[in-house]
Amino acid sequence: MKNYQKYTRQFFEAPKTSMKWAEKSYIEKAPAWCSVDLRDGNQALITPMNLSEKLEFFKELVRIGFKEIEIGFPAASETEYELCRTLIEENLIPDDVTIQVLTQSREHIIEKTFEALRGCKNAIVHLYNSTSLAQREQVFRKSREEIKQIAVTGAKLCKEFREKYEGNFRFEYSPESFTGTEPEYALEVCNAVIDVWQPTADDKVIINLPVTVQLSMPHVYANQIEYMCENINNRENVIISLHPHNDRGCAIADTEMGLLAGADRVEGTLFGNGERTGNVDIITLAMNMYSQGVDPQLDFSNIPAITELYTRVTRMSVNERQPYSGALVFAAFSGSHQDAIAKGMKWREEKNTEHWTVPYLPIDPADVGREYSADVIRINSQSGKGGIGYILETRFGYNLPKKMRENVGYLVKSVSDHQHKELMPDEVYAIFKQNYVDITAPINIFETHFVQQNGIEATVTFDYDGRRVTSADSGNGRLDAVSNAVKSYIGADYTINTYTEHALEVGSASKAVSYVEIIDGNGKSYWGTGIDNDIVTSSVKALASAINNMLK
Repeated sequence: MKNYQKYTRQFFEAPKTSMKWAEKSYIEKAPAWCSVDLRDGNQALITPMNLSEKLEFFKELVRIGFKEIEIGFPAASETEYELCRTLIEENLIPDDVTIQVLTQSREHIIEKTFEALRGCKNAIVHLYNSTSLAQREQVFRKSREEIKQIAVTGAKLCKEFREKYEGNFRFEYSPESFTGTEPEYALEVCNAVIDVWQPTADDKVIINLPVTVQLSMPHVYANQIEYMCENINNRENVIISLHPHNDRGCAIADTEMGLLAGADRVEGTLFGNGERTGNVDIITLAMNMYSQGVDPQLDFSNIPAITELYTRVTRMSVNERQPYSGALVFAAFSGSHQDAIAKGMKWREEKNTEHWTVPYLPIDPADVGREYSADVIRINSQSGKGGIGYILETRFGYNLPKKMRENVGYLVKSVSDHQHKELMPDEVYAIFKQNYVDITAPINIFETHFVQQNGIEATVTFDYDGRRVTSADSGNGRLDAVSNAVKSYIGADYTINTYTEHALEVGSASKAVSYVEIIDGNGKSYWGTGIDNDIVTSSVKALASAINNMLK
């Protein structure tokens, strides 16, 4: 690409830290979570949510388990001011939930913010101002000291207004554009704010260190976070919070490494919605922890329902491949993947294993409200015999012999290929039933009678070429005798190669299913399936179906 020379690295590396975070391989416990769907996520929408939609979304966030929810910027928007007052006046905020509101470091905005919070049981006042080199030079054209004083003045005003208004208020400060700020200077500003607020064990403050614009690789951010954690004033009474955006596609990695580096809290949105490329996706973060045996303290056991609400009230979509949430993230179209998943599921059933280790599935889809047969095994021209057999077994109760699965698989894949579409389970079953089950033309067997003579002798009555005929012959068993009786009349050349049967486990446990494979004189294989309450009759129907497939 041309013009790459005009770009340069805009981030500032932290002074040398211990890099203890790099020695850790996983996150041991969930952070404190704060949803910013109703503020950061909402302001990025083409059509922002109205009051009723915000209230519905708020209730869902509470149900999921968020204890801190940023509801907006009440001094900047009448709708957000109205939401704040509605939540308070209609007593919609549970006692264990804290709402959070954003404010710039300007006196009249801070005052209106506290006015919006009047009477609130628990609230966080989130003060911010931008500290980055680019913003200082280009937007504000102010010195380091002048920018720091904006933060200090805002901190003092927050403290003053807290004394004037009824409610339980905590404080949060964000040096906006933290990742574009010199780390030593960001530390200086944050420490100045902390010195004003004087946090205690009973009145901790939140220092939020946002990736307002993603400028570096994740390990650089982790070093910045560790530097702040190791050097910030009054650390035991300071909650270090992360607020990553996703400009470089690394918001998840930034957050996970930031937590390893000592952060205590995460701000993000459910599906990563937010300005530009979005905020960090809390569902993905939480489910990453869940997949490694860590309780995320949030309930995502019905992601399809959460997705429905989100897409309806935000008018946004969830990508089909979005981790954990997308419609296709558990879907396997590849034949080898389907076969491995089907065998993995059978292994779990046989071994009754405690831990989830199924190939290609990092978590159990059922844990997030998804169904195996509908969501995991998907059938198209790329599918294999394992997946098609899995659908027929788990959805419809047919445990096809291994060789028959291959035969059925090729047919189903051919139909999908010619129709250029995915086949739903019912369509797969319809193809199977039409081509293999109880086929009655050109031969339709009506009656069979058996006599113990020369082994077993069978007298078979059947329709053939428009005539009802009767033929008798013997064999070493009932099915062999029926086969010989039919074969001797129609003059066919074949042998029975495979016969299996089982009870039909889905739909009606009283019925038996039989599978018969015959091989013609040229070595070509034909399969048939029969269903009946009587096992002998079902085997005869399966034989007739196989013969009919050969004759066709």
